[in-house]
Amino acid sequence: MGCMRLSTEADRDEARAVAVLHAALDAGVTLLDTADVYCRDAGETGHNERLIARALATWGGDASRVRIATKGGLTRPGGLWVPDGRARHLQAAGHASLRALGVERIHLYQLHVPDPRTPLATSVRALAALQREGCVDEIGLCNVSLAQLEEARRIAPIAAVQVEISPWQDAGLRSGVAELCAEQGIRLLAYRPLGGAARRPWERDPLLREVAERHGVTSADVVLAWLRGLAAVVVPLPGPTRPESARAVARSMSVVLSEEDLARLDERFPAGRLLRVPRAARRPPDSATGDVVLVMGLPGAGKSTLAADLVERGYARLNRDEAGGRLGDLVPALAGLLAAGRRRVVLDNTYGSRAARNEVIETAWAHQAPVRCLWLRTSLEDAQVNVVHRLLGRHGRLLGPEELKQASRDDPGALAPGALFRHRRELEPPDTAEGFAGVDTVGFVRRRPPGYDNRALVFGYDGVVRASRSGARTPASPADVVVLPGRREAIRRRLDEGWLVLGLSWQPEIAGGTMTPEAVEAVFARTHELLGAEIEAVYCPHGDGPPVCWCRKPLPGLGVVLVERHRLDPSQCVYVGGEASDEAFARVMGFAFRRPDQVF
Repeated sequence: MGCMRLSTEADRDEARAVAVLHAALDAGVTLLDTADVYCRDAGETGHNERLIARALATWGGDASRVRIATKGGLTRPGGLWVPDGRARHLQAAGHASLRALGVERIHLYQLHVPDPRTPLATSVRALAALQREGCVDEIGLCNVSLAQLEEARRIAPIAAVQVEISPWQDAGLRSGVAELCAEQGIRLLAYRPLGGAARRPWERDPLLREVAERHGVTSADVVLAWLRGLAAVVVPLPGPTRPESARAVARSMSVVLSEEDLARLDERFPAGRLLRVPRAARRPPDSATGDVVLVMGLPGAGKSTLAADLVERGYARLNRDEAGGRLGDLVPALAGLLAAGRRRVVLDNTYGSRAARNEVIETAWAHQAPVRCLWLRTSLEDAQVNVVHRLLGRHGRLLGPEELKQASRDDPGALAPGALFRHRRELEPPDTAEGFAGVDTVGFVRRRPPGYDNRALVFGYDGVVRASRSGARTPASPADVVVLPGRREAIRRRLDEGWLVLGLSWQPEIAGGTMTPEAVEAVFARTHELLGAEIEAVYCPHGDGPPVCWCRKPLPGLGVVLVERHRLDPSQCVYVGGEASDEAFARVMGFAFRRPDQVF
């Protein structure tokens, strides 16, 4: 049984929570899953653990048969959920959990979630240290990918893995984690096995209702029985909040589904077949005809171009951006094409996770079609440039942060910068072990459009061609503008040689409310007057912090705007700047980078 909701529900009641725990224990529940952060905020850390300690101390049964699994590696500042996988935090959290639970040893201590700021190996070694100290019997992991699980197993024995698994959330089954756990005898703890108390999806499914009526139980009982039947290692963790629902958890253990029940449920929830049916029986023979091609890569990697080449060769194309809806909606479309005899299909989408790719593989296998993968190894920088080109093509201009949020509802290509960083961070590289007939990597080559052959000198303004008379970061008014020595003459020489001269700038004062757009434009006008040239200036008006717009350097938004507007050939352009972000911006754009003293 999972105990989180006993401490996190808005209407929680400690006396009722103890009654729920007593009812579950009386009914035969022997595993209680908790965590130090099952509470409302950091000031209550350990609330759920103390609740369990109180329930066990006041229960009349044999507490020695009850195993407790708890977790560390998350914190609750201000009610948020913030990972902290540092060794010193896990060491302190483990000892705090011992005190909160009132025990000398914890049966199972789990890393709650990998911390992106801490190497996973560091966190796993910290758990292993607690085990060596005698504080915990076994260690486990939660919310991990297959690669993370394999990395952890190279460091220490992993006794359990906890991921979300339900008929309606099957990524944990499709990710490869469940298959490895079943093969290696690692307990697989399935949290939220009923799909979430708020949604209660089990109540609306007609097949579940039919099976439940035949057995004289509830639909929830059928779901739990189906999950337990997937493999001996699977342990669902329902989270009851009432004594009667706690008793029902144990009742579901008596439900025995027939072979016919399992077959129909597996057809309704096909991810279950991954554990129940051996891969050799699912995979098509080597002689199978057809060619399903999965083209994957970062957003903006160039997948559409590669898919278009295959379409010209007679492949049917399935793409979420064109079809709309969710990525999973393409799966029945693929099944329809294969069933209709279209044996050559290309799907070009991000497909960054094994789980997303598995749906395609299993669907193709069900129609006896092999699947191969083309992985575009496009750099993050090239993908960023491509995303901005696409935004300009669809919307005619760069979109601000709020506009991006609005546009993304109808346009999957309207991505904020953080989306690409997230995709790269979460990417699970493809492998033939997933079931691909082959995995080929493809490099990205940018093609310069016809007529894009102009050259330009592009510069940043502040500290490069101008300064503030008052010593501010940027001139606050036309009277505050000072043009640096030699800039006027150097710019005139470039213009006389036939170069375009363009400028870009960051003006966070607009977002901060200390300057208006009109004031910024007036400062640019004065700058250009003192430089003796008409220069097009583009600028980012947004503030600092994590990138939420495409126009702040080193992101390429403003550079792409200039390339498109003036049909520039980046390989012939020079960018002048004096900061680290300037050099990174030039690299992303493919401009030659120069410092001010090299040009002026």
